[in-house]
Amino acid sequence: MKNKHFLVLAIALFGVLAMSFKKSKVDKPNIVLIYIDDMGYGDIARYGAQGYTTPNFDQMAAEGISFTQFYSPQAVCTASRAGLLTGCYPNRLGFSGAIDHTAKIGLNPDEETIAELLKDQGYETAAFGKWHLGHVPKFLPRNHGFDEFFGIPYSHDMWPNHPVTKNYYPALPLIKNDETIETNPDNTQFTTWFTEKALDFITRKKDKPFFVYLAHPMPHVPLGVSSKFKGKSKQGLYGDVVMELDWSLGQVRETLKKLKLDDNTLVIVTSDNGPWFNYGNHAGSTGGLREGKGSTYDGGQKVPCLMSWKGKIPSGLVSSSLSSAIDILPTIVEATGAKMPKRRIDGLSLMEVLNGKTDAEPRETFLYYYRRNNLEAVRYGNWKLVFPHPGRTYEGFSPGKDGMPGGANENHNFSGGLYDLRRDPGERYNLMFDYPEITKQLNEIADNAREDLGDALTQKEGKNRREIGRIDN
Repeated sequence: MKNKHFLVLAIALFGVLAMSFKKSKVDKPNIVLIYIDDMGYGDIARYGAQGYTTPNFDQMAAEGISFTQFYSPQAVCTASRAGLLTGCYPNRLGFSGAIDHTAKIGLNPDEETIAELLKDQGYETAAFGKWHLGHVPKFLPRNHGFDEFFGIPYSHDMWPNHPVTKNYYPALPLIKNDETIETNPDNTQFTTWFTEKALDFITRKKDKPFFVYLAHPMPHVPLGVSSKFKGKSKQGLYGDVVMELDWSLGQVRETLKKLKLDDNTLVIVTSDNGPWFNYGNHAGSTGGLREGKGSTYDGGQKVPCLMSWKGKIPSGLVSSSLSSAIDILPTIVEATGAKMPKRRIDGLSLMEVLNGKTDAEPRETFLYYYRRNNLEAVRYGNWKLVFPHPGRTYEGFSPGKDGMPGGANENHNFSGGLYDLRRDPGERYNLMFDYPEITKQLNEIADNAREDLGDALTQKEGKNRREIGRIDN
């Protein structure tokens, strides 16, 4: 009898422990990270878009938080993605620019991505869409923590039909996991395909914690939209494309709700950089900010960012806290209980802001690097100090039309200046000589950055830059 009671008690305890284990596993929040290519700060209704509607972006903002001072890691595709997935300034990892089919470099295997950190916590992981961190097998997503990949290895204008350099690029691969399954795929189906793959993954993995990285190739040129949205916008093809991206977000959020996962899923939506202005009516809007993609003026790096997590992030929050995509990794780490990367990162967790403290300021400074390793500007609070530098300007040139690029000067000599972004978000009024004490303070921040990360403009190497991944290492 005594043994029987012991057996019953043991079975009951085992059941409690099993339920506890199951509950703790389910309680790990799912993460859906949506990265949109070349979407400008003014491209969704919440941030001022005109001529088309974005009801799903707007609803997400109403049910979560929208950031008004959010910056991409750099104003270009590859570097931006390196910063997003590792929580580091891209130049700390040796990244600059946008790599193509000739590149013998990629993300170093020694760097830890969001996917790798979450896999260590038992997460199922997948990447759909554009990768652009190295096209050879060694650098593809499955070697950086992702269980599944379906997408393209780099930008989809890197194909034989490029409008300026025809036949310079080889056929664009469409890759499933590690194998090319098609070349020169139909880009009008990109948004639909990658959305459907994400929905399928979420549905298949609904009973486990999962991380979905949905990196839309659109609205980067060449623009492509399915028949579902073609001709729907008053802003032409570009508006059609953004409306389909809005549809995609709606599909993801509806699926989470249908599967009763919406109260346990953090959804993050942002862009890799500002609009590519010289493509004219095939480019987006900065909402009035200066310059665009490829520039460290705010039109190039200030981007929309929305986050939602039902029951965790209060509805309708708006945060003007200085923040960046390099802060997403540590935010996810804190949200999931994952471990931080072993190597030093530059990101800071935004969870305090997500919990409702919109006046919190986890980040006081931000560094604007571009080109090989040029420190072109620094930010402290509302102040931004721009250093003299050669850079891209679209001003003074006629924009392109219908997929053909217009002009731009890639080596304009900017004289720099001090800008109060609260009063002058367009960076037009130089206050350097009016506020010498602020100028001095920001110069000190720059000096520290140059010691740490270097600065090609002042011939500083930097003490703490790491080696980029190479085919032979």
